[in-house]
Amino acid sequence: MKIAVASGKGGTGKTTVAVSLALSIASKRLSVKASKRLTEANAETLGRYDATTLFLDCDVEEPNAHLFLRPTIERREEVGILIPQVDEAKCTHCGRCAEVCQYHAIAALPQRVLVFPQLCHGCGGCALECPEGAIAEVFNPIGVIEEGTAESAAFPQSVVSFAHGILNVGEPMATPIIRQLKRRAKDFAGTIILDAPPGTSCPVVETMRGADFALLVTEPTPFGLHDLKLAVEVARELRVPVGVVINRDGVGDARVDEYCAAEGIAVLMRIPLLRSIAEAYSKGVPLVEALPEYQERFQELYRRIEGEVTR
Repeated sequence: MKIAVASGKGGTGKTTVAVSLALSIASKRLSVKASKRLTEANAETLGRYDATTLFLDCDVEEPNAHLFLRPTIERREEVGILIPQVDEAKCTHCGRCAEVCQYHAIAALPQRVLVFPQLCHGCGGCALECPEGAIAEVFNPIGVIEEGTAESAAFPQSVVSFAHGILNVGEPMATPIIRQLKRRAKDFAGTIILDAPPGTSCPVVETMRGADFALLVTEPTPFGLHDLKLAVEVARELRVPVGVVINRDGVGDARVDEYCAAEGIAVLMRIPLLRSIAEAYSKGVPLVEALPEYQERFQELYRRIEGEVTR
């Protein structure tokens, strides 16, 4: 099952929820496996080689889940798109390439063709349509993907497969990296947690696309409600079922609850505004490590998500 953890705004605790959910699922499943089929001699190696949870940090402009999960990075892959390179010796400056480019990434002047890599989406249309075969496609790096494994000292044998994307500074397009990052989920048999960027723009849409469930994290404030509504619209446009986690419960007012009730959206979990949670966050300590009693609550959250998906 693919769960996209998203929010209409930043700072709601989205990564806090995503990390705690991933650790709790991994811990629960590994303990079940251990009780069913492991001897004392090989139990120690289960978590290292048998991950049941995959965590993908899709906030490629500002990834920060690694600060909580502290993964061991084992592989690194450069990501880029193919952009046009014009052979002026072959070019007749007919302008066909500029005509077919819907992103205005190429301009045909009387004596020269200009390419704007920041606007190019790598569709290849200009190369296909060039009557003289004067356009080749060259690799333009825009970022990297790092992947490895994360093991929690608080939950022995609990391991999470981890990957995140990092967009190069100054690059405008995050979606190609997110698309490449999500390919890690293609053959993964366990649960996949997609930690989405804040907002409702293209990177969020790409992250949510194909998910089985969108877990929307909000806070009971006018700002939280406003952006929750936007996130719900995105999820519904993509036909992804939604549920809500209310973080910092106890502040603000009841309008988030009223909205969810009116829209038929289940409030699946509430996390109170506690100083201990904020202190753990400031130190990069996952919620379920700082307050172990929340592990069962996040496992119950997962069971409720399963119920929402299958109903």
